[in-house]
Amino acid sequence: MRLWRSVKRRVRAAVAPCVFLSLTGYFMWSATQGDRGLNPQADRAPAIAAAREDVARAETERQVWERRVAALRTKGLDRDALDERARAMLNLSDPTDIIAMYPPGQKLF
Repeated sequence: MRLWRSVKRRVRAAVAPCVFLSLTGYFMWSATQGDRGLNPQADRAPAIAAAREDVARAETERQVWERRVAALRTKGLDRDALDERARAMLNLSDPTDIIAMYPPGQKLF
């Protein structure tokens, strides 16, 4: 009977440290080998670098488009340049314009 109590007491004393050691081991393994651990993070470094390059490329493209949109606003819009470009695109002319015809083999643009 005394032997059984002694074993029971020692088992109870060892259960809590074993549980906590197991939890500590699990979290340490997860910190190094888990999905978001140190080793997988090193494996994802090239993908992160590529994503940063994509972000930088998208940022420069956004800045280009912002400049284009800013040029279309009323304050920054040059009406003469717009009129000239619209006439060139639509192949139209103003009745007061002077038109110089080129020979068929020679093109201005």
